[in-house]
Amino acid sequence: MHDDVNIASCELLSSPETVRQELPVSAVLRQQIQQWRREVVDIITGRDRRLLVIVGPCSVHNLAGALEYARRLRDLRARVADRYYLVMRAYFEKPRTTLGWKGLIYDPDLNGDYNLEKGIATARQLLLDLAAMGVPAASEVLDPVMSVYLTDLLSWAGIGARTTESPTHRQLASGLPMAVGFKNGTDGGLKVALDALATVSSAHSFIGVMRNGHTGVFRTRGNPYGHLVLRGGSAGPNYDAKGVAQARAMLAAAGLRQRLVVDCSHGNSNKDWQRQAAVFADVLAQVRRGEDEGAIAGMMLESYLKAGQQQVMPGQAVAPDMSVTDACMSWEDTAELLR
Repeated sequence: MHDDVNIASCELLSSPETVRQELPVSAVLRQQIQQWRREVVDIITGRDRRLLVIVGPCSVHNLAGALEYARRLRDLRARVADRYYLVMRAYFEKPRTTLGWKGLIYDPDLNGDYNLEKGIATARQLLLDLAAMGVPAASEVLDPVMSVYLTDLLSWAGIGARTTESPTHRQLASGLPMAVGFKNGTDGGLKVALDALATVSSAHSFIGVMRNGHTGVFRTRGNPYGHLVLRGGSAGPNYDAKGVAQARAMLAAAGLRQRLVVDCSHGNSNKDWQRQAAVFADVLAQVRRGEDEGAIAGMMLESYLKAGQQQVMPGQAVAPDMSVTDACMSWEDTAELLR
């Protein structure tokens, strides 16, 4: 049987270095991003007692809509800076349980053409625009090859519930230059995430793609700023005082830093966007009462310009201001919650 019998086609993609040169980050913005990363690390380690809030759309599908959201977030960020440290969700890759739109990088026109060259450039341009606006960005690192195109512009990185157990993603995270959050498994179990945290802090050697597009051997020092993200699961939510206390105890038993972020969406809201505010309020009350004993470093919210979600249908226009993946809170509800 021919080796490539199941490969329909193969095209050359611009190297990460080429894309970085075409869409460069200035020295000023590079320093700004490094400062944001340090500030996030200060919160994760407890030196800064503000709460990290990673907030924004489930996925970016429209550049103009994302920029409008970022403008509003920038203004709100300044207003609540004494209590919260806001970072915008800029998620470009969506790990699908079965099938569905895979994200802006893979299908930027939402039409099945999979114009990756355009998707990469669009994603990088948005991250540059966010940095220039003064808005730090967070994103999930899903494809190890794709990370080389974008991670120089991120202030926080996430490893999703489906990939927390993946050795490839653990190795990749061990070399990333920012704090990395690992979500608990989709079943709600914490063990895979705790194993990931122990792994990511160690040095690794692995094969990856270099900026020039060639494969190379990467040797990492280990990332000391990995942390747990509680996102609930099929067994139920884990954001409440009992869930946080259990996580804190398991982190302590594993000899890991007892700091975590609570995802107010996904399993913790039972995928009901209207429940996110209640989850956020419960977590905030735990912080105020001191029941978390300093374990809670922050929260995540899925929020966009308009509430809810829309289905992407062939031949139908896609609205720029409503999520095409998970349903999100509206901007008005988000701003009221954080104020």
